[in-house]
Amino acid sequence: MKFETSNKPLSIFAFSSLTDIVMLLLIFFLLTSQFVIQTGVKVKLPGAQHNEQASQTRMIVTITEQNRVFLGSEEVNIDKLAGKLEIIKNTTSENNLLIRADKSVKIDLVIRTIDVAKGIGIDRFTIETEKTNF
Repeated sequence: MKFETSNKPLSIFAFSSLTDIVMLLLIFFLLTSQFVIQTGVKVKLPGAQHNEQASQTRMIVTITEQNRVFLGSEEVNIDKLAGKLEIIKNTTSENNLLIRADKSVKIDLVIRTIDVAKGIGIDRFTIETEKTNF
């Protein structure tokens, strides 16, 4: 008994599997793009009419309405902030501190944060604001 195999090239290409893959990739990127920049600490930022996009940095200090200070998403005491900032500065060689302070926070705490950072050699500061139309 002789079996025959036909090794003919397909003349029709099936796009159904390709569209499934593209659709899954689209859904994946749409879902993951929602979690990119937000930190875990919620604050109401002060408004500014002319604001610029902040550069990416790992040194983000957030000050909440209750005067709680966070470095990234970890709560720190203002007295221990210098040590933790210095560790990040030495490991990443960054020199820009991004300050996200709630609009109801007194300027005294923001100035204290800047003073702590200047004490360890950080000389660039960015205060994050929200774009508003006055």
